[in-house]
Amino acid sequence: MSFNIALTGLAAAQKDLDVTANNIANVNTTGFKESRAEFADVYAASVFSAGKTKSGDGVQTTMVAQQFHQGSLKFTNNALDLAITGDGYFAMTDSLASQDMTYTRAGAFKLNDDNFMVDAKGNFLQSFPVDPSSGDTSSVSLSTANPIQIPDASGSPRATQNVYSSFNLDATADAPGLAFEPTERATYNSSTSTTVYDSLGEPHILQYFFVKKDPATNPNEWEVYGTLDGKVINPGTGEEQTAPFSPLVEFGFDASGLPATTNGNTNVTPSTFDEITLPGGPGAGLSTLLDNGATFPDSGVELNWRDEGNTANKVPTQYASRFEVKALEQDGSTVGRLAGIDIGSDGKIVASYSNGDSTFLGQVAMVRFPNSQGLQQVGNTGWKQSIESGEPIAGEPGTGTLGTINSSALEQSNTNLTNELVDLITAQRNFQANSRALEVNSTLQQNILQIR
Repeated sequence: MSFNIALTGLAAAQKDLDVTANNIANVNTTGFKESRAEFADVYAASVFSAGKTKSGDGVQTTMVAQQFHQGSLKFTNNALDLAITGDGYFAMTDSLASQDMTYTRAGAFKLNDDNFMVDAKGNFLQSFPVDPSSGDTSSVSLSTANPIQIPDASGSPRATQNVYSSFNLDATADAPGLAFEPTERATYNSSTSTTVYDSLGEPHILQYFFVKKDPATNPNEWEVYGTLDGKVINPGTGEEQTAPFSPLVEFGFDASGLPATTNGNTNVTPSTFDEITLPGGPGAGLSTLLDNGATFPDSGVELNWRDEGNTANKVPTQYASRFEVKALEQDGSTVGRLAGIDIGSDGKIVASYSNGDSTFLGQVAMVRFPNSQGLQQVGNTGWKQSIESGEPIAGEPGTGTLGTINSSALEQSNTNLTNELVDLITAQRNFQANSRALEVNSTLQQNILQIR
């Protein structure tokens, strides 16, 4: 019987050596979780046996238990490298249409030839759908998760619908006293310009010209003319006009330099500081100034005399100070190329483009299990659910007990090399001791066989 006991000891020591060697071999494997061999004694007895004198029947391996404590983070220069701080796993599939999930902590992702985020084996990282503009997550169910694709272009261009501008006009400026002519600098006081986009994404220069009226007859009043690519805009039709030119709008200011709130001494009403709309659409308004077959929106282009946020201190003013542009922006864009990817701690993936656009592409799907040690290992630092692990519970990173995501970082193996080397020596000694027990048993039996 002692032979069998020693053999179980050898098997247990060998298992301990195997587990320790595997931990050491994967000390540099990203996302690897070390394992621990757990043992229990073997004891067999019947109702009629003398339990007080029973010595036991050896040892057995009860489990090779994985240890899912946090590994240290290694920071990189790759925005697609992701590391989880806390509980949770990335969800992966081996094909675009598959729902057979594999779970991993290894976040060394890259783009394949179709711009999908994949791991080294080509498995696709799953994400929850989000609103492209706000980033709001519409579902956190794994059944609605999709592979993450990073587009190379931002899609169709957006024609300009709104232009926002605010400024300070110099109260000490003299009236030019000449009929406005955009090519003659002496006929206007100041000018500024911005780029607007047509339906094809082609840029055009919208320029404003500010002309002070005669202060003797029209105190604190200004005219604003506009051109598109050098063509003077008719304020009523949005089409090109010829000399003598009419202004887009006339502004009036009160004695404090703020927009006039009453007629007072000015012929300009306060409503002139409201937005004005230049007609657009095919063959109409501003679109007639284009020669590339493009158009501006059917609703026209709205000129707003303020900033987009309607900030209180950015209203047009007339102070005794040099001409200053306080705000000048518009909402159109041309086609842009991918400029960068940013992944937040909540897993939201934002693509930035060369045209200034940014788009939410998705939210990295995070999964946890009631019992992580029950997960079934499948290799490549991946696991699958099992009966012991329980059903996967999906959620947004940073919510509940789920961890957060670190971009440009990788979770290293949680193997402690020093501890493993000590365990290796211990397992070796155990193996030697059990080998010695076998040798002693063999010697005793040999002595018995030699009795005459």
